[in-house]
Amino acid sequence: MEPYLHKVQYYETDKMGIAHHSNYIRWMEEARVDFLEKIGWGFDRLEAEGIVSPVVGVHGRYKKSCTFADVLEITVKVQKYNGMMMHLAYEMKLAGSEQVLFTGVSEHCFLDQAGKPLRLKQKWQELDEILKNCVVEYEAEKA
Repeated sequence: MEPYLHKVQYYETDKMGIAHHSNYIRWMEEARVDFLEKIGWGFDRLEAEGIVSPVVGVHGRYKKSCTFADVLEITVKVQKYNGMMMHLAYEMKLAGSEQVLFTGVSEHCFLDQAGKPLRLKQKWQELDEILKNCVVEYEAEKA
């Protein structure tokens, strides 16, 4: 899957021109939205189906800073998925470079609009299968 591209904006930097650390979490969210669209289950479709997927945890490791006008390539991969919870792994690099700037993971659950937990395979088999296959691809890449 093609990585998500983000150009660091001036307002995302500090006085020294370095991107503020809080933006990396926003960029993870942008990349997650893009990932879901690419697999055919964008937020508009999820919400229309009555699925809510809140963030329940997030962590990251800063390896190298980026600056104004840098273009980042952000890859998103499904690290874990069990039908009710999903962990997405992110890697941010400078576009055209192998230099890793940041790695992170966001953890999500699946709820209905009333806030009750969902098991995707019960009603949304297509999405369930896509996410399972993404985990298989992730594990194959690590092997």
